[in-house]
Amino acid sequence: MKEKRTLMDIVWRVVLYAWSLTILFPLIWVIYESLKSNPEFFKDIWALPAELRWQNYSKAWNQYSFGQSLLNTLYYVGGSLVLGLFFTTINAYALTRMQFKGRKLIWGLIMLSLFLPGINALVPQYVIMRELSLTNSLTGLILLSSLGESVFYLMLLGGFMSSLPMELEESATMDGATLFQKFWRVIVPLSTPGIVTVGVFKFLGFYNNFLAPFIYLSDPKKYPIAVQMYSANKQMEFTADWVTLFAGVTIAMVPSIIIYILFQKLLMEGATMGAVKG
Repeated sequence: MKEKRTLMDIVWRVVLYAWSLTILFPLIWVIYESLKSNPEFFKDIWALPAELRWQNYSKAWNQYSFGQSLLNTLYYVGGSLVLGLFFTTINAYALTRMQFKGRKLIWGLIMLSLFLPGINALVPQYVIMRELSLTNSLTGLILLSSLGESVFYLMLLGGFMSSLPMELEESATMDGATLFQKFWRVIVPLSTPGIVTVGVFKFLGFYNNFLAPFIYLSDPKKYPIAVQMYSANKQMEFTADWVTLFAGVTIAMVPSIIIYILFQKLLMEGATMGAVKG
């Protein structure tokens, strides 16, 4: 039996459709403009292109180094994601599933960091990275990004792990499982939706990270996509090749869209289940 829709249901549906259009329209417009020539773009941004210029993507990939920067980004984001997600998962497990002296104090110190702007750590971090000869290195950037923990991710994954019954670990202990075996074979598989949720958030954070790569990397050949887009945008002051820049922006959007399509179901499941304990 179908539920009867009220007037407010229709109003909210229209509002949500309108909101989604405000998000989709700029994306579609960028793709649309990336298939024009520069004269067509400057003449009329709304007119249809005389022909679809797919060569703009080849030019963005090669001449403006979006291809190299995308490979750099995959290395930087992939390494940071694997290490960072492992540290976040094991830290969340230790702080929510294990009982030890000082646990509440550690949680309190972690929560205190919420009130400290991250920009305050920029100078000491740079000094440490410089002394360890890790500046101008994507590997050094991976270590910096993965070792820096986020309270939000700990709270999100910790809330998800807290909802799992303690009897699961007690049964594993009776079967002779070690602490790491309980973590790896019991908690991690059951926490997959939460881990995927944190992983997607971390991916977006690393992928869109501009400040750290901009500060620590001095070699343009090592730029990730966010810094390369900034560099290409600065070149527009002299070349005004905007359609190629739009093509580069479109290339930069592809990985995020793919990640969302692949993990949207687990993302929604993890975001909702982690908020309910029972």
